[in-house]
Amino acid sequence: MVTVQPGPWLLPCGSVRDLPRFAWRGFMLDVARHFFDVPTIKRIIDLLALHKLNRLHLHLTDDQGWRLHIARWPALTAIGGATAVGGGPGGYYTQADYADIVAYAQRQGIMVIPEIDMPGHTNAALAAVAALNADGAAPPLYTGTDVGFSSLNCDDEWTYRWLADVIGEVASLTPGPYIHIGGDETAATPPAAYRRFIERVQTLVQACGKQMIGWEEIAHARLLPSTVVQHWHSDDARAAVQQGSQVILSPASRTYLDMQYTPAAPLGLHWAGYVEIKDTYEWDPATYLAGVAEDDILGIEAPLWSETLTTLADIEWMAFPRLAALAEIAWSPANRCRWDDFRIRLAAHGARLQALGVNFYRSPQVPW
Repeated sequence: MVTVQPGPWLLPCGSVRDLPRFAWRGFMLDVARHFFDVPTIKRIIDLLALHKLNRLHLHLTDDQGWRLHIARWPALTAIGGATAVGGGPGGYYTQADYADIVAYAQRQGIMVIPEIDMPGHTNAALAAVAALNADGAAPPLYTGTDVGFSSLNCDDEWTYRWLADVIGEVASLTPGPYIHIGGDETAATPPAAYRRFIERVQTLVQACGKQMIGWEEIAHARLLPSTVVQHWHSDDARAAVQQGSQVILSPASRTYLDMQYTPAAPLGLHWAGYVEIKDTYEWDPATYLAGVAEDDILGIEAPLWSETLTTLADIEWMAFPRLAALAEIAWSPANRCRWDDFRIRLAAHGARLQALGVNFYRSPQVPW
């Protein structure tokens, strides 16, 4: 039986030398498919800090919802934030809410990375701002889970004036050096237009004093060396490295926390396979992608997409204990990461998670 013990706790004198393997040790939460309120985000920040994770990537916009208020374009949240997957009530963060989240995270050594997905995954924006559509007609709000059907008009100068407003406000609200622009699953955007778009948006982000991050598809465009590419399923990251960019590794078959643990799991998807604790733990980032060496890797990040998630309990169950596995391989040298040892230590850590009230998955791979 484990009970919470009051401090302070006395430890013998000594020195500890402990350095992280990777600077970027992240977690991404999709708040666009389903919206999660500020207390939920703060709870997640607390759990990230406990595991020495230092990046919180918020996927703020998608086809199903726009979740950050933009003062110059209030319809983005008034209309685009009004619903969610399945037709739920939606929601959004005011700029004060977002500032509160950023400050709370900073106090715990965590940087918030905002993502405004473009030029695809944009139906919420298209529904809110009719002028973004080539025919000037706003489509209906979308509450399904298909991808690849929406696109900004990449050849219209008005689109870039609108983006300058949006990126400028997001940059002004975000003290960290990065803005994520998505860039994935753009089947509705012609390839040549897509490349021009990415190169143009890259300059908009840079003009705001920020570095651009994008999903691996952006490597098809000409990138600045400062641009960061996030790998998720293809070998496009290799092309980014050849252009001088660093890479964040988020391989879906290892780190996507929305993948079901097993076929019997009640939450999650399985398009990238079933991802148990051992799958998340037993891989070496430095040898995972041919042509991408350890020096090319900024870090690793575990995304949690929310098509099937609606509550904090859902988030915790999908994230833990897989996030503890990712935290260890992001921090520890490869020669110290041994599954047979980790599973025993994770079993002991389960008592701590239980004491914290975390709704975690009790994997049969671990002797809890």
